[in-house]
Amino acid sequence: MTEVRQEVLLGNEAVARGLVEAGCHVVASYPGTPSSEILPGVVRFKKELDLNTHVEWSINEKVAYEVALAASYTSKRAAVIMKQVGLNVAADPLMSSAYTGVKGGFVVISCDDPGPHSSQTEQDTRFFAMFAKVPALDPSSPREARDMVKAAFELSEKYYIPVILRPAIRICHARQNIAFRPVPELERAATFEKDPDRWAATPRFRYVLHKELNEKLKAIEADFEQSELNVRHEGWDNRLGFIAGGASYSILLDTLREMGLEGQFPILKISTPHPLPQQLVADFIAGCERVLVLEEPDAVIELQIWDKSKVLGRLTGTVPAAGELGPEVTYRILVGLVEELGLPVGPYLDLEELDKLVADLELPVRRSRLCAGCPHRAAFYALRRTLGSKAIYPSDIGCYTLGLNLRAVDTCLDMGGAVTIASGLYHAYHQDGKDVVVAATIGDSTFLHAGIPPLASAVHNQAHFILAILDNSITAMTGMQPTADSGLLADGRMGNRVAIKDLVQACGVKFIEEMDPYRVKDFEALVKRARDYIRQEDGGVAVIISKRPCPLYDPTPLRENPVRVTVTEECDDCKYCLTAFECPALVLDEDLGRVVIDRRICADCGVCIQVCHKGFIVEEPLQ
Repeated sequence: MTEVRQEVLLGNEAVARGLVEAGCHVVASYPGTPSSEILPGVVRFKKELDLNTHVEWSINEKVAYEVALAASYTSKRAAVIMKQVGLNVAADPLMSSAYTGVKGGFVVISCDDPGPHSSQTEQDTRFFAMFAKVPALDPSSPREARDMVKAAFELSEKYYIPVILRPAIRICHARQNIAFRPVPELERAATFEKDPDRWAATPRFRYVLHKELNEKLKAIEADFEQSELNVRHEGWDNRLGFIAGGASYSILLDTLREMGLEGQFPILKISTPHPLPQQLVADFIAGCERVLVLEEPDAVIELQIWDKSKVLGRLTGTVPAAGELGPEVTYRILVGLVEELGLPVGPYLDLEELDKLVADLELPVRRSRLCAGCPHRAAFYALRRTLGSKAIYPSDIGCYTLGLNLRAVDTCLDMGGAVTIASGLYHAYHQDGKDVVVAATIGDSTFLHAGIPPLASAVHNQAHFILAILDNSITAMTGMQPTADSGLLADGRMGNRVAIKDLVQACGVKFIEEMDPYRVKDFEALVKRARDYIRQEDGGVAVIISKRPCPLYDPTPLRENPVRVTVTEECDDCKYCLTAFECPALVLDEDLGRVVIDRRICADCGVCIQVCHKGFIVEEPLQ
């Protein structure tokens, strides 16, 4: 008997395994929590099995989508991976490819972030499926996520349509034992069959394709009515029934079990939220007096139900209209409904008492902050110290959003928004004849993702502002993925480097200077020169490239040239370093009445020496 290899995998790694086991030929992605571990998982299995799979970190989600889509045009199986807000960036090709269809299987993996935990919205990818008129699958466990990848490819190839797989954050970051399956040798020669009425359809043919798409959805719904992905659990008490999908389904089962109500109520698990199998749902509701719909983050299933007269959910206020449905939230909802039925709840959990006990602990609140030694902190400090509180500081998505704590971030909208917001602010104030300094910050990966078009537009439209590109040589916040500027490919090989400085110059920027932000005084002088430039009538956009690697990614410079610091006993506890610089390695010792260095996390960067204007932070003498 052949032993089956098993491994405890992260949900995202399980999705990666599913892609490999489905014979996927091309995988493209842009990193973003909670999706970031999927592509590295594919790389891992590709190397282990010596596969010819093409994997890439694309510049952004739109690019990734179109790269994978094009591969599917040639009959290859392809997948694109992103977080839920990344689908906003890829919305244009998503909407269009729903009409044109695909040839090889094409799976769009969009990972939702109910809460949200690390996103600017908690938007629901399933709504995008409804909007684009494409099917969506919703796994409730890592194992199911692996299995649904294959189902998604098969559905895509049956109907020549993109299929969305929507694992939410609790599925992405859960762990489960996964039994590995054989990886097929799915050899397909790339063959692009020219069909301009489809692949290059004009508006007249788009009308025809739209009608085709509507018919596909009807057929897919009929398939979903019989699909094994949707599961009905019978219960002997039909006074209350449950419809749930995704992580909400798994949490529902656990909560009912803990309440001693396992098997009592009928449950319909919906893994195919769009198109919703209407007859399956209607038949289930008909057999219950009331039905509670549990889903996150929005009411996608609930909205599609024909007859809502018996239905409770987000739309009725029974379920909170926003936020994640964690165990404690689900428990609160169920307790209220079960008590209405006159049923005992056991063991009863007094959540109010639990909340009080936690509050009584008086745990200190520690807000998110940049790491010790982070070069962004030095750049923000220099910007704020030089330009002051009257300047306006638009920023972007990344670690550097935490420049909020240094009072050097005033706006954060979306990827690339720092540049466009800066441009709009300049024109609004310039229109009134006011001289306001605007200093935008954007990361290296974010600039490559969405900062180039707005920079070109700002230069063309004669905007005047400072743009600091915070280049730490890596996409740090999402897990240290390489950028195009580094030249590294997703699998570790070297590709062709795309230099940020060259791109800035190509956008028409005349003022471009690069500097290590650890040189605080020099960096402040550079900011002053940039400010003088943007105030000139013939000035424009001044770009400062703040260049130093993230010490978590590349600690070599600090290891080779450490600056070990100490705080002298003369420190008068003015707290300037704590508020203006906010390095976590600077700690107030209340017993000593002064600041001390936390050696456990100090990066030995020495920048704080330049921050303490009283000279109380000094380099520690060599022993």
